[in-house]
Amino acid sequence: MKFVYLIADGMSGWPGEMAGGRTALEAAHTPTLDALTRTALTGQCRTVPQGMPPGSDVANMALLGFAPERYHTGRGPIEAAAQGLDLDADDLVWRMNLVTVSAYAPEGRMEDYSAGHIDTPTAAALIERLQQSLPDGLEIFCGVQYRHLLVERNAGHGPSARIHVRPPHDILGESIGPDLDALAAAPALASFVRNAHSLLSHGNPSRANAIWPWGQGRPLQLPAFEASFGLRGAVISAVDLVRGLGRAAGMEVLEVPGATGLIDTNYEGKVAAALEFLQRGDFAYLHVEAPDECGHMGDAALKTEAIARFDARIVAPMLEGLRALGEPFVLVVTCDHATPVAERTHVADPVPFLVYQSEHAAHGPEVFTEASTRSGVQISSGPELLQLVLARGRG
Repeated sequence: MKFVYLIADGMSGWPGEMAGGRTALEAAHTPTLDALTRTALTGQCRTVPQGMPPGSDVANMALLGFAPERYHTGRGPIEAAAQGLDLDADDLVWRMNLVTVSAYAPEGRMEDYSAGHIDTPTAAALIERLQQSLPDGLEIFCGVQYRHLLVERNAGHGPSARIHVRPPHDILGESIGPDLDALAAAPALASFVRNAHSLLSHGNPSRANAIWPWGQGRPLQLPAFEASFGLRGAVISAVDLVRGLGRAAGMEVLEVPGATGLIDTNYEGKVAAALEFLQRGDFAYLHVEAPDECGHMGDAALKTEAIARFDARIVAPMLEGLRALGEPFVLVVTCDHATPVAERTHVADPVPFLVYQSEHAAHGPEVFTEASTRSGVQISSGPELLQLVLARGRG
């Protein structure tokens, strides 16, 4: 039995995103998803535990079967796991965005959480400049595009661990004053962030004029996925948070050239990597970032196109490939959280899902949408969804 999760990050949304009061998912051309839905178990899953932030880190951890309430320490530690950083138990790891702010002052506003979706080579050059001015105890590790890491050595129980800086994608167009106030409780870090703005504001052709540390925590520790669920698993994603979750859980992290995390990603390469792995493994978790990025951009038409591409270039070929393997399988399609275009950030709404079994047909709705799945099975957590999926596959 093979198990496959296909995750369209941020796919779910709110009515009114497109003409006729439709969501982007309702407006998207998704013939394969709709066909699957008619013979699948459908419903909605609350991927974000009550009281926790609706981040992709929390939600993907839950979908992989691990309770965030127990294991989540922060966004930064998950991405550090993806890079295999050598960390001590008391180190503090921050996710660090390259961003665009109108001014680095209380009256300044967050203009772009991604510095214009800066490309990786340009970002790497800026990170190299920043590394030359680091104070003792701080280290920067270059990641992909605007996503990087900042490590405070031996700070896991210090003042930095207790402050809250908001995710930059949550405060687009808003004042950064509250976050500067929060950083002031960690003077060394605040000084470096302020100096970084000065450095990036001169001789820099990109839109990145500031760094933004957030999502800090001590190193992540997860149980092994195979020992927990009896399945040899792999993750396929362009983003470090999913790769980090997989690596921390002892799963294979499959490399796909051209996987960008944007709408131009290598869809075919992701599917091919998953199918190749399934010839020797049992569980593939394939994550596509593009719908979420389009939601953050506030671009409903582009989000609709991203969902259509997910259907045509991920779901359809994956279904065909699984059937060609000649083994029974369970295929799950869902998203980690909703990213409504009007909000341009994540919300904690339950998300639609379908569970298709190759050997057992169910009776589902005619189309796969937020509204159509609302009358289906209601699942209270990501780990509960995985247990349902495993029970159906093994039953």
